[in-house]
Amino acid sequence: MNTAAVRLGGLVLVVVVAFGAAYGIGKVVGPVAAESEPVAAEHEGMGAAQEGGGHGDSHGAAPGVPKGLQVSEGGVTLDVLSHGLTAGRQAEFAFRVLDEDGHAVTDFQPTHDKLMHLIVARRDLSGFRHVHPEMAADGTWRVPLTFGSAGDFRVFADFQRKGADEGHTLGIDVPVAGAYAPVPLPPPALTATAGEYRVTLSGKLTPGTTSKLTLSVDRGGVPVTDLQPYLAAYGHLIALRQGDLAYLHVHPDGEPGDGTTKPGPNIVFYAEVPTAGTYRLYLDFKHGDVVRTAEFTTVAGGHGH
Repeated sequence: MNTAAVRLGGLVLVVVVAFGAAYGIGKVVGPVAAESEPVAAEHEGMGAAQEGGGHGDSHGAAPGVPKGLQVSEGGVTLDVLSHGLTAGRQAEFAFRVLDEDGHAVTDFQPTHDKLMHLIVARRDLSGFRHVHPEMAADGTWRVPLTFGSAGDFRVFADFQRKGADEGHTLGIDVPVAGAYAPVPLPPPALTATAGEYRVTLSGKLTPGTTSKLTLSVDRGGVPVTDLQPYLAAYGHLIALRQGDLAYLHVHPDGEPGDGTTKPGPNIVFYAEVPTAGTYRLYLDFKHGDVVRTAEFTTVAGGHGH
C-alpha cells in the first residue's frame, strides 16, 4: 500500500516507537486496494502515512472532540460520490473534500509520502483497510475497493492542505448492501498472526497514565530484524475505539536511515488514553516487500489484557 495530541477531554494517544534501544516519540494523527506494492490481507472479509507537516496534531478538530467523528470540521467537508455499494463486488470508490464554499479542495501536501490516506473499517471492527487514492485534476479522489462483507462501514479521510500547520481526519458512514452478519469483537489477546508472521503484545492500557506497549515481530519463531520502510517508517499503528470508532493514527518520530532507529523486532509504544474502554489496534509493518497488518483487541481499564 502505497499517517497531536488531542486536548484533554478527547481521546489521547501518545506513542513512542523503539526498535531495540532507540526510540522516538510518535504523534497521534487522524487514518480498499490499488497499490503498486503487494498487500497481504489478514482480516475477515476484506483484503488488504513522514513528510510534510507531520500527519497529525489537532487536525483542526474542536477541543475535546476525537478525530474521525465528524464529517465536517475546520472548514472542510468529506463528500462521498459513490453509492449503491454491494458486498463482494469491486467498485471505484470516489469522494471529494469540499471547502466552505462547496468547491473541491485540490491543494494537498504529502504526509508520510502520500497526499491522502483512506481508512475503511466495518462498524463492528471486523474489517480494516488502509489505502491511498489518486486525485484527478478536479479534486475527485478515486480508488478501486471491494467490500468483502455487507454492513455499515466507517470511512476516514486523513490529509493535510498545503501551508497548513495541522491536518484533518474526516469520517463518514457508508452502507454496503448484502446479507449482513455481525461479527463479535475478538477477546483481548497477547498474540496475533499475519500470515506466517506472529506479533506479540505485552503491556496494557491504563486510563489517565502513560502505558508501555511492546509489540515484537517474529517469523516461525525467529525475530524479524530487517523490517522494511513503509511510508517513511518501520511501523504504523491505528487504534479505533469500540462503539464510536474514535480514530487514532500514530507514527514514530524516528525514521529509517536516521542512524538510531532499528528495523525490529521490538516496537515499543507509550500510550495514554483518558477513558476506560475497548480498543482495536492495527499494526502495519512491511517485510519481504509485503505490507501486513496484525490486529489486537485491548482494554483500557477494567478487565482484560
